[in-house]
Amino acid sequence: MVATVVQETPTLFSPYKMGKFDLSHRVVLAPLTRCRALNEIPMEAHALYYSQRATPGGLLISEGTSISNTSAGYPNVPGIYTEQQVEAWKKVVDAVHAKGSVFFCQLWHVGRASHHVFQPNGGSPISSTNKPISDRWQVNLPDGSLAKHSNPRALETFEIPQVVEHYRQSALNAIRAGFDGVEIHAAHGYLIDQFLKDGINDRVDEYGGSIANRCKFLLQVVEAVVAAVGADRVSVRISPAIDHLDAVDSNPLGLGFAVVERLNKLQQSLGSKLAYLHVTQPRFTASGKRDLGNEEEEIKFLKNLRKAYEGTFMASGGYTRELGLKAVAEDEADLVSYGRLFISNPDLVSRLKHNAPLNKYNRQTFYTSDPVVGYTDYPFLNQGNNDKRE
Repeated sequence: MVATVVQETPTLFSPYKMGKFDLSHRVVLAPLTRCRALNEIPMEAHALYYSQRATPGGLLISEGTSISNTSAGYPNVPGIYTEQQVEAWKKVVDAVHAKGSVFFCQLWHVGRASHHVFQPNGGSPISSTNKPISDRWQVNLPDGSLAKHSNPRALETFEIPQVVEHYRQSALNAIRAGFDGVEIHAAHGYLIDQFLKDGINDRVDEYGGSIANRCKFLLQVVEAVVAAVGADRVSVRISPAIDHLDAVDSNPLGLGFAVVERLNKLQQSLGSKLAYLHVTQPRFTASGKRDLGNEEEEIKFLKNLRKAYEGTFMASGGYTRELGLKAVAEDEADLVSYGRLFISNPDLVSRLKHNAPLNKYNRQTFYTSDPVVGYTDYPFLNQGNNDKRE
């Protein structure tokens, strides 16, 4: 008699093998800008913050980390392009590894989503275009005020390889700092997304026009970073249907498929998979409006990209415990990243697993510079003082 093998439906708390990394569960700390790195240097508070959220076999993704002195668009965000920054990150990474977690560094350039106060010598932010971000969006300045984004300067064609080099060198720096891998931030209206989206990219050179041309910059970055640190240490984040910072495209699904197709081809040519593809689903929009219409269309959007991509698929964007469980159980994603809930619940993995109450998060302290308040002072479940998030 032949024994029948019954495949158990995976849950958020099932183990998962992400390339060479053995994860004990599928709840991921999403990359979250927190503005606590004074002078772009990670502090002791960073080590505490990330280690609080680390679990044995868990995956954490760092906040967006600047790849050059032109890439910041928020006050007090960390960088990974100087020796001092690399040395400071080592202490943070060591604290996370001591808890048994896997730690990826998100490589970030905001492009036109900046202001001249963040730029060398007060210059113009660089982008794919000379078009500024509309007044619908504002930028946080170092003095705490809000302002319009500065007018950007479109990169000359000959300048683009130097930006690619910044990504490559920052990836090497991240690995030197001890990170297990890097996530290339190509989402949410930042520099790479400014090349991808036809609502922004108005170039007439080899980086503009067709989808193939608009994908070129991203692919050059991915290829350079893969060559530097290895495919299994590299991941990519995209958000084809997100309108954040005016990042709209006339065919979001077509753009998503185009990126996925090219990443698949790259993986096939390398004979090695990337660590994961991280996709923000359409329910997450800064404007609060849906880009694709109803929820059924949103789910279909994510499922289509998930089905097309040949590798580990991570989803993010407004997930609750129930939605995360559903996404994994129904094969919409292998991994689910959580942001705001992880800010206010350092022990989120345990709380989700046991369906425990959640701390409320305080939006007013998301981007302040205080190293404790709203950063490392949210209580663990065994510390009491918990109540359901509204």
